[in-house]
Amino acid sequence: MMAQLTFLAMTAFSAALLAGFFGALHPAFDSFSHFRMHLSVLTVLLALPLLASSYRLQAVAALVFAIVCLATTTSALPRLSTQQAVAKPADRIVYSLLQMNLRFNNPTPKKVLSLIGRTNPDVITLDEVSGMWAKELGYIASAYPYRILCDYPNGIFGVALLSRRPFAAGTAPRCEPRGAMATATIDFNGVSVDVAAIHLSWPWPKEQYWQIGDLAEPLAALGETAIMAGDCNAVPWSAAVRRVARLSGITLMPSAGPTWIHRTLPDVLRRYAGLPIDQVFSKGGVTVLSSTRLEDTGSDHLPVLVEFTVPPASNPPQDEHKSALAANEVPDRPRS
Repeated sequence: MMAQLTFLAMTAFSAALLAGFFGALHPAFDSFSHFRMHLSVLTVLLALPLLASSYRLQAVAALVFAIVCLATTTSALPRLSTQQAVAKPADRIVYSLLQMNLRFNNPTPKKVLSLIGRTNPDVITLDEVSGMWAKELGYIASAYPYRILCDYPNGIFGVALLSRRPFAAGTAPRCEPRGAMATATIDFNGVSVDVAAIHLSWPWPKEQYWQIGDLAEPLAALGETAIMAGDCNAVPWSAAVRRVARLSGITLMPSAGPTWIHRTLPDVLRRYAGLPIDQVFSKGGVTVLSSTRLEDTGSDHLPVLVEFTVPPASNPPQDEHKSALAANEVPDRPRS
């Protein structure tokens, strides 16, 4: 009886694994893909004892299938060190972007502000920017004067984009449908780069699939040189993430590893058994060098710090801050 129950459970997990590969047919199938790592491990654990039973042939087949499925997730498996994509060039400026899902009711906002102060990123993309966070982010307005906060209808799941570097002359930041995406063209020492913060809803049966459709136009409008980061609530190999990349003509960067788990579970489980749902995309002249998960700041997501470069400008400005302020008619202000 125990062997029969184990076999039935193994078969169910194998079926769920298989369904996850058909996410392009229906978003319901794609919901299974997000748990491919976990389902693969569970299938292996169930198949191993069945090798000594009358179900040994089925166990071997399930074991091979689970290992193959797990192999498709290797780019996002937990790792101890920084995910280095490209060696740092000696002849280019290295910029940084900090991606954080703040959690709308984070009990320790000062940890977030402390992390920002210590990492000093050039650009910050934020998710779950509630009314509480609008006040907290005001404390770093002098350090990040270039910003846009986009409200979500429920007042909780908004996005924000903060920058130490000025917006490109003649451009203005913008919020996309229902506050799910913020975009700004930022001047990186004379090079204009579209930077976007995105926050997708939960997968089917929630509204993620339809939300991506609503964002099709702003995604397609991203410039030739762009970088986008956010909480996609979807894993790198899912049909949802592939659809976002296809609509925007942008490339998904190697995952930093698992970044989310339910807030009641310990951080060690999040790092090694969580879901890798905070994604970074880039295209054009943007070259992502590395992505690193940082320490817990009170959210159910881990922050991700990304280093990247852009092609040098042919005639970089002598003082990019002053010239951009003049071009945008923004008064100068102290910067920390």
